[in-house]
Amino acid sequence: MPLELFHAHNSTCSQKVRLCLAEKGADEGSDWVSRPVDLAARENLTPGFLAINPNGVVPAFLHDGRPIYESTVMCEYLEEIWPETPSVSPADPIDRAQMRGWLRYIDEVPSMAVRVPSFHHLFRPAFRAMNDAQFDAFVNANPLRKYFFKRMGRDGFSDADYAAAIDQLDQSFARMEAALDGHDWLVADMFTIADICSIPTFVRLDDLGLEDLWQGKYPRVTAWYARAQARPSFAAAYYDGSRVAHLMEKATA
Repeated sequence: MPLELFHAHNSTCSQKVRLCLAEKGADEGSDWVSRPVDLAARENLTPGFLAINPNGVVPAFLHDGRPIYESTVMCEYLEEIWPETPSVSPADPIDRAQMRGWLRYIDEVPSMAVRVPSFHHLFRPAFRAMNDAQFDAFVNANPLRKYFFKRMGRDGFSDADYAAAIDQLDQSFARMEAALDGHDWLVADMFTIADICSIPTFVRLDDLGLEDLWQGKYPRVTAWYARAQARPSFAAAYYDGSRVAHLMEKATA
């Protein structure tokens, strides 16, 4: 039975999983089925979706009727169920452990930090349009992001929170720059889940016009991002309408 992917087109975590599906050579329709979730309509907070992912965020899988969620876990799951397809995990146990170390760091630092400029620049107008009661109801309906939204508030993040997020992103890029010394990819000279899970942060910042955070400062990271964009999986995961830049272009057209 095909995997069912519950995802949002421009969600960075959904993009990770679509990149991994493409790298694994999985065919939409035969290997997996797309189940788009409308975040604007709050479909991710409906009882039906919460039964699949109690965190109320995308993405999630249903496989043989059983739910799997957390985007990094989902990528590792794809490697386990399709080990014979192009591998995105090192065979050597030490290299594999290093990849998993990167995955924990990516989830903890850059993936968290990029949400601050994302919501501050992209989604703040929608929150400002709410009254206090509407905002409180929205915040309290979110199982996982409740305190993130409370910290943001209707008017966006404080200068201190924004600066801290940018500093965390810079720390991440500096760490990548060091790891890429003499290497094309982050781990074991192969394209792995660590690279996959890093790409959406760059795409989102690129769409926000914040590419100067690494361009001109981290040349190896700049070259890594160019290589990642040249892979066939990138075009498959970032189809028309799947980047916030596409939405911004339509809004100003």
